[in-house]
Parts: sequence; structure tokens; C-alpha cells
Amino acid sequence: MRRGESGVNALLGIDKPCGMTSHDVVNHVRRALGERRVGHAGTLDPAASGVMVIGVGQGTRLMGLLAAERKRYVAEIIFGCETDTDDADGAPTVAAEVPERLASEDVARRVLAGFVGEQDQVPPAYSAISVGGQRSYALAREGKAPELAPRRVTVFSAELVGTSSVEGGLGWVVGFDVSKGTYVRSLARDIGRAAGSAAHLAALRRTRSGLVGLDACLPLGTVDAARDPSEVLAHALDPVAALGAPVRQLSAREAADAACGKAVGAGAVRDADGATRAPRGGERVAMVFGRRLVGVWVCGEGGLACEANFPAGITGVRA
Repeated sequence: MRRGESGVNALLGIDKPCGMTSHDVVNHVRRALGERRVGHAGTLDPAASGVMVIGVGQGTRLMGLLAAERKRYVAEIIFGCETDTDDADGAPTVAAEVPERLASEDVARRVLAGFVGEQDQVPPAYSAISVGGQRSYALAREGKAPELAPRRVTVFSAELVGTSSVEGGLGWVVGFDVSKGTYVRSLARDIGRAAGSAAHLAALRRTRSGLVGLDACLPLGTVDAARDPSEVLAHALDPVAALGAPVRQLSAREAADAACGKAVGAGAVRDADGATRAPRGGERVAMVFGRRLVGVWVCGEGGLACEANFPAGITGVRA
């Protein structure tokens, strides 16, 4: 085992607090578990809080395979001005009157309904998108105006939680269910314009990333207070549930083949509801042995072929 590797292979759900970067959270988990190989799926801005999925050890190789095409947020949108970052950390760029009608929940719901569905969204200038080989935020910090092409995103729902009066303006608290890659900061900006005013994002909390919700997440303070890695790992996520794939239970011989990345017979798989069936063509399958996820295989004409294997096994499988 190389230096900085503890042999821990797991997925964790962490409730990220406001005021720290996603990389800060990774460093806290590294210290708590004594493991260098730690990564995350889905960056959260420092001002945002909520669900972060963390991969530890071989769990880092599962990050790109997780079912995370949809994310849910609770956002506070403040009317009265836009900022250069589209959130409360930026400098005001546009000021506008806030019509009294925006205090009506019926009006708010009508405006929000106009944002449900597929749409082209212009990302914030302060984002990590590459423009001509440079990060957009780096260009923006230099006083340049990066030209960002619109991106196709989907807002599955935009539900008003409530309205609030804030100093110098009006606020809407909105629950969003959106596709991966959607910027809630951009939604706040565009909602302000559609409402006949100007707005920015004042607060953001991610409540679900793919199949992982806040109820499965550990507060970061609990991770920091742990006296032993086992106290953290007792709350590891079930990697099969996070993957959202049917399960193929392996025999000892099949597990040995899977450790080498060899093809395995299709056999029968089990869905989350317990039903068994044959795997479908092109379907990803979670390969499980000894209550560990040992790989992700894809069903093809010749059986199941390796997409990613985890010879040490990712712990936490519950079914």
C-alpha cells in the first residue's frame, strides 16, 4: 500500500456547510480517514450548502458513473439588483424597481411556471467554463467580458416555497429540480428579468444529487469530530443505490474474473424492488460480491463486459 492510502474504499454523503469550497470538504475527509485518494462529484460554490457525494479510495473511480443527471435545490432569490457574479458575493451591476405585484404568490408561481422545461441558459461569467483555454472566472476577474454560449438545460420543476421581505428588497424562496449543468445563479438572474425587475441568488442549498438526499448525508462537523475512521464509515452510502443499477451477485470464481476485468455471463440481475430478470442490452450492471461493489459491467451480446472494476471492492452494499 502506497503512502497516504489507508485501504478505505467507500462513498460518503456530506452536508457541506456554507463558507468553504468543495476542495476544503475533500481535505477534511482526507484528514478524518487518513486517505489521500478522495474526490467529489458535483462542485458547490463556497456560499452554497448541502449534498456533496464524496468518493474515497477506489470509490473515486465511481464518481463519473453515478446517477446524478438531476439535482434539487432550495434557493433564495432577491429582487432589486443583478450582480457581476449573479449571487450575493458580487458587485451590483444593474439596479431596478421591484414591482409590488411580485409580492403576490400567484404572480410568483406564474413567473416560475415559465421556466419549467427545456431552455437555453447563458452560464454566469464567474464560472469554471473554459473560454479560449482560460477559465471564464479568470477572465472576469481581469475585467474582461467572456462570451459564453448558451447551454441546453432542463428545469423539471420550479416551486415557490414562500416570499419574504428583506432589507432593501423582496425575496422568493424556490425549490428547483434541474438537470445536471444547470446554474441556479443564472436562473435567479433570468427570473428577475422575466419578472420585470432585476435579481440575484442570495442563498442556495442542494437537497439532492442524483439518488443521494440530505437524509443520507453526514454534517461535516460530525466527520471532524470522529475519533476513528470507523465512526465515519459506519454512515457510508450504499454504492449500488447511488449508482441506481440492477445487481448481479457473483460467485467466488466470477469475482476472481471480475477482479481482472474479464467478461462474465449475463446471468440474472435483481432490481431495487427485489424482482429478478435478465439484463437488457446496453444496461449497466452493479457487480457485487461479499457485500462489496467490485465493478460496473455493461450488458452486450457476449454477456457482461467491464466498464470499471474495483478489485478491493467498495464497501457499504446493503442488499
